[in-house]
Amino acid sequence: MTQTVRGVVARGKGAPVEVTDIVVPDPGPGEAVVRVQACGVCHTDLHYREGGINDEFPFLLGHEAAGIVEQVGEGVTDVAPGDFVVLNWRAVCGACRACLKGKPWYCFNTHNAAQPMTLADGTPLSPALGIGAFAEKTLVHAGQCTKVDPQASPAVAGLLGCGVMAGFGAAVNTGNVGRGDSVAVIGCGGVGSAAVAGARTAGATTIIAVDIDPRKLEWARGLGATHTVDASSEDAVARVQELTGGFGADVVIDAVGRPETWKQAFYARDLAGTVVLVGVPTPDMRVDLPLIDFFSRGGALKSSWYGDCLPSRDFPYMIDLYRQGRLDLDAFVTETIALDQVEDAFAKMHHGDVLRSVVVF
Repeated sequence: MTQTVRGVVARGKGAPVEVTDIVVPDPGPGEAVVRVQACGVCHTDLHYREGGINDEFPFLLGHEAAGIVEQVGEGVTDVAPGDFVVLNWRAVCGACRACLKGKPWYCFNTHNAAQPMTLADGTPLSPALGIGAFAEKTLVHAGQCTKVDPQASPAVAGLLGCGVMAGFGAAVNTGNVGRGDSVAVIGCGGVGSAAVAGARTAGATTIIAVDIDPRKLEWARGLGATHTVDASSEDAVARVQELTGGFGADVVIDAVGRPETWKQAFYARDLAGTVVLVGVPTPDMRVDLPLIDFFSRGGALKSSWYGDCLPSRDFPYMIDLYRQGRLDLDAFVTETIALDQVEDAFAKMHHGDVLRSVVVF
């Protein structure tokens, strides 16, 4: 038995997305069907549409989502029909070398649904990040469903599924920001602003937001930045050093992912500071750095993939912070939209007009 629902599909590189019928099979062993309530429009979806991830078209886009479990397959015990869940793309296996070392956030064998969703003519769809949630319903591995407090709004809970978790985790999990630390965040879109919020939650006392867009700097200030630097008119490295007693920040987070911004992060950190790269570079990007500059500094250079999160640990925790008024997830939702407005949302995101557009069903 299958269900036919509406979903957003990218059929070819750079082509506008379209809303069309998709076929969702009943869940098999270890799988779940989720009725999607809300899904954020993430830059990764645009990467898929542009062919920047791979060329396995057609794609069923959307991955930053929350909803209600509707059906589960054989052997599923962790979630049940009626559960309110945030979808994640790091369903840990529990058996790979990372999991066995007690570091499941590095899991090298994460799970996805085994069955494909298809177009009405039977063409298999490639779900974005193994989720495909710009749809009324989606089929995922049950391990991709993380139960959270159902009192949370789906529009904000779903943001934990990617962008907010990536930024928050870059500060808290990867950067290990602690009480009294100084932190600089380069690039203050959705991910960077979430890093600012994470740094504040972790107890940083100096939080410096760096961007070239005054709107984004204002968003970052609202989420906890104590200082802002307009890199279009100021030397970002010199300004970060000035704001940290001439030393540089304890943790510098690059939420852009370009060679120029990574080098700024490298030189804006303290001698024993940490650089965290959470912005996603393209495969052709390179960094040229004098090796002596690396040698003469201690600290660490890290990359952060999905905020080094463990969904079962981090999602409920962040929802609790939200409900306690300690993490303003509402601030990330710039607008709510309908399914047929995703293409317009891509344009707004590309021009920096929103932190997040969220499709609400």
